Amino acid sequence: MTVEPQAPNDTERAVAACREAHARLVGRLGPVDDVVVHRPSRLPGWSIGHVLSHLARNADSLVRMLEAAGDGRSVAQYPGGPSQRDGEIETGASRNAAAIVNDLRTSAERLDGAFAGASPAAWAGAGRTREGDPAPCSLFPLRRLGEVELHHVDLGLGYEPGDWPADFVELALPGVLAGLPGRLRDPRERAALLAWAACRSSDPGRLELAPL
Repeated sequence: MTVEPQAPNDTERAVAACREAHARLVGRLGPVDDVVVHRPSRLPGWSIGHVLSHLARNADSLVRMLEAAGDGRSVAQYPGGPSQRDGEIETGASRNAAAIVNDLRTSAERLDGAFAGASPAAWAGAGRTREGDPAPCSLFPLRRLGEVELHHVDLGLGYEPGDWPADFVELALPGVLAGLPGRLRDPRERAALLAWAACRSSDPGRLELAPL
């Protein structure tokens, strides 16, 4: 999920919000056992273990890019590209619940520590996305926050959008709304969206959005 900063202090706010989001997520994983962890999540084709393994590897990738930026280097989020990312998630999802939950917890702790200890040079640097595009380090906390909060819902373990903290909604909503036109699969639907947003229509109709 891409959430662009809307104010100068968004990065600092997102660091704190990430720490709280990690704690909420880890706190909900106590009942996850070897049966639950292999149940389907709300994401097609992914189990709960897939989602948690993805979040763990995402945390490690951000730590790797942030630490490299602090040394004046720019490294890829996943050095092996999409195939490495997908392979690590698949392998991770096959583990038992204790290993998956511990991996999620410790990777989140490492990322919280990296955010807390990042130097100005690190925040000013950038890594590279799996597509090869620049990934500004200053956006990492916001993007991680979106990953954690959305995937927490995707787990299907009782955490729902109505549970999202107001701070997350305030940080995330402007960026998500700004990206809506580009996510419409049919460009002709943009007029319907504009008419609704401008109070010239009471219903934009069914809009088909590309996923975040």
